[in-house]
Amino acid sequence: MRLTQLLSDSPRNAILIGLCFLVLLILPWLHLLPETSSFHLSAYWITLIGKIMALAMVALALDLVWGYAGILSLGHGLYFALGGYAFGMYLTRETAGTGLPDFMRFLSWTELPWYWAGTQHFWWAMALVVLVPGLVAFIFGYFAFRSKIKGVYFSIITQAMTYAAALLFFRNETGFGGNNGFTGFTTLLGYDITASSTRTLLCFTTALALLLSYLGLRYLMSQPYGRVLGAIRDSENRLQYLGYRTLWYKLSAWVLSAIIAGIAGALYVPQVGIINPGEMNPVNSIEMAVWVAAGGRGSLIGAIVGAGTINVIKTYFTVAYPEFWLLILGGLFVVVTLFLPNGIIGVLDRFKKEKE
Repeated sequence: MRLTQLLSDSPRNAILIGLCFLVLLILPWLHLLPETSSFHLSAYWITLIGKIMALAMVALALDLVWGYAGILSLGHGLYFALGGYAFGMYLTRETAGTGLPDFMRFLSWTELPWYWAGTQHFWWAMALVVLVPGLVAFIFGYFAFRSKIKGVYFSIITQAMTYAAALLFFRNETGFGGNNGFTGFTTLLGYDITASSTRTLLCFTTALALLLSYLGLRYLMSQPYGRVLGAIRDSENRLQYLGYRTLWYKLSAWVLSAIIAGIAGALYVPQVGIINPGEMNPVNSIEMAVWVAAGGRGSLIGAIVGAGTINVIKTYFTVAYPEFWLLILGGLFVVVTLFLPNGIIGVLDRFKKEKE
């Protein structure tokens, strides 16, 4: 399969998407230019761009299960947060050195809980970033899909699970920092986490991960596996009559989606400098669904566009008019549902067809 086909079905769109990704890969390096340079990007912009790209990865993950398999999750904030917590444990251990993390000393703990074992090692932390969201998704998905829970009932259960996890992580006894979570990170692999070079590499790594996730999912969806997921979305019963065991297709997509969301969380945490149970807030998971719906469900590039557009709007309004943000978010959801069923990408496609 050619690279242009991986980027888009249309050669013209492939060039445009390729250029956009190229810009995303180049932007982080502008932070290393002298501050007197006109092209210098400040730490604020580098952090914001990196943060939005990490959130766009979550949108990709959600589009895989919602846009292609028809499974609406309102709990992907859980997998995102689990990946963030797994990497946050490593960053916290780096900050604490050979001693206990500050919040444990405040609670008069004398030793680390067993599940913190090995978290001082970068590669074990990276393994946890993949394994923990993947395992939780496998256990939940297996029993939910095996019980044939679908539609709105499935969505409600995913949200309830996320809320329950948030309540659990709020408790100090669980050893995850309680309400404050993990913050105050100082180093990453021994390098100052606030240094320009570290910020640049984190933002570049996020852009690279976003590109690889997009290409990987595009390739996967072009294979028979992707077509089976689409058939599950359109008529799962008919597919079962044909002899397909849809449980494993749905479960594998669900686990892969959770892993991508977990990796996004791990990239997000060192750039924003904090992870706490607020990331499991049900509103966050609903926002993720709005990103995908606004960009265009079932279109991977639409998920990225939706996440980018709405987070730029959110960044402005939560600073200028914070009290109105939730109203604006709800309004966006209503507008998209009533007038933009195929999202921003659908509108662009319609204009293109009319022009032709």
